[in-house]
Amino acid sequence: MHIVIMGCGRVGSTLTHSLEERGHTTAVIDSNPDAFRRLGPGFRGLTVTGLGFDREVLKEAGIERADGFAAVSSGDNSNIISARVAREQFKVDTVVARIYDPGRAEVYERLGVPTVATVPWAADQVLRRLVPAGSEPAWRDQSGDVRLDTVFVPFGWIGQKIDRFEEAAGVRVAYLTRLGSGLIATGDTVIQEGDFLSVFMREDAADRAHAAIEAGPVED
Repeated sequence: MHIVIMGCGRVGSTLTHSLEERGHTTAVIDSNPDAFRRLGPGFRGLTVTGLGFDREVLKEAGIERADGFAAVSSGDNSNIISARVAREQFKVDTVVARIYDPGRAEVYERLGVPTVATVPWAADQVLRRLVPAGSEPAWRDQSGDVRLDTVFVPFGWIGQKIDRFEEAAGVRVAYLTRLGSGLIATGDTVIQEGDFLSVFMREDAADRAHAAIEAGPVED
């Protein structure tokens, strides 16, 4: 894929290297040419000096053949304008913008521009490491109705199948982590000692789900 990235700060440069390591081509836009030093001598992509919402700058970066566009500069306004230009004028299907203001992030999500709200995300990551395990989810959807929790499987569930676990707790297992490796579970997957389950559940049913998980399987 060809990905255009607007902003060559720490996030933009790290994202660029990650994409290149996966074999994708990249073009990086920044108004400050000195910022491109962060890309290092091994960078194989294209650098374009200018504003990410300038049509000619975007064209020079290959936006007309781009599979994705990421606006990750330090300015909310620049990011959202650039994202909308890429989406609406150049018809790029996959667009994402980094937004610091959580209120703006919610508005732009409703307008169909996926956003990463940096401050709430960082605060949530810190919170989940401060409070007791299980009290905060790994992820919530934008509406707040669905959450993803990582659960260390209690002893009573060892030897039970995933479908029984899901039915008892009213959850859906997204994947499990076993001996450090991620696995996509099926209903017939047998839970083993040491498994971590990543499970989707409704926010309003989270307490009941965790209580059912801790209680273990009900004997038939």
